[in-house]
Amino acid sequence: MPLRIAVIADTHNHYPKKLLYHLTPADEIWHLGDVCDPVILTGLEQLKRPVRVVLGNNDDQPGWPLTLDLVRNGVRFHLVHIPPRHPPLDCDVIMHGHTHAPRDELLGGVRWLNPGCISRPNRGWAPSFGWIVFETEARTFTWELVPL
Repeated sequence: MPLRIAVIADTHNHYPKKLLYHLTPADEIWHLGDVCDPVILTGLEQLKRPVRVVLGNNDDQPGWPLTLDLVRNGVRFHLVHIPPRHPPLDCDVIMHGHTHAPRDELLGGVRWLNPGCISRPNRGWAPSFGWIVFETEARTFTWELVPL
């Protein structure tokens, strides 16, 4: 059975109403920071899926972590809002927000992914989120950017 992880970033107190419909197939939801008002997470939690969140530079929630290191199917993900200058050790994929623009880049053996901004995209991009999909229990996954 596939593992589907929805990845969003930079809600800044708002997301398109149709987002929740698009997230219904998710097994997990990862928010890469700049939630701003935590009530935004309430809508996501109504989907009854695990929601992981990291602290963004516009968030004021001392209980939220600056980073999260998660392993799915043997792939080591590092979730952070502002992309670091250098990847941490023991990391296969860096998931970040902050730039309000999508990213899919392989640098030094580490994949850097950004789902873009769901509320106020930058550089002419449409509002977007991303899917990480593991079709099997293998370490390979697909990344799909979804414009809304």
